[in-house]
Amino acid sequence: MATTISYAEVEVGTELPAQTFPVTRATLVQYAGASGDFNPIHWNEKFAVEVGLPDVIAHGMFTMAEAIRVVTDWAGDPAAVVEYGVRFTKPVVVPNDDKGAEIAVSAKVAAKLDDNRVRVDLTAMSAGQKVLGMARAVVQLV
Repeated sequence: MATTISYAEVEVGTELPAQTFPVTRATLVQYAGASGDFNPIHWNEKFAVEVGLPDVIAHGMFTMAEAIRVVTDWAGDPAAVVEYGVRFTKPVVVPNDDKGAEIAVSAKVAAKLDDNRVRVDLTAMSAGQKVLGMARAVVQLV
């Protein structure tokens, strides 16, 4: 599968379709099983509070993975992402209720680079707080 986004058609400032991703305690348990990261801060409320967290928090790598979906969905090919990095600024707190939390992600083309590549800057928010900083991806276009 290859990207169908044309470098010539993309301008600096192009906004990618924003998405919101739900996160529940069940999501975190499933992610822990898939990743092998069973740190109790991601599933045990008592433990999370004892170590100074407000509640159970989502895995940082889970948050990072959800955010890049905005870019891979836009590009149409996950392999089009040739670089991706973030800084974890705030945790995604996941309450034990019927709603859980949400990660709202927006992104825009911040720069056109050489070789049909673009830099996309992402903004990921949860509960009104920015949860990823310096979230940037380089995408190879046609």
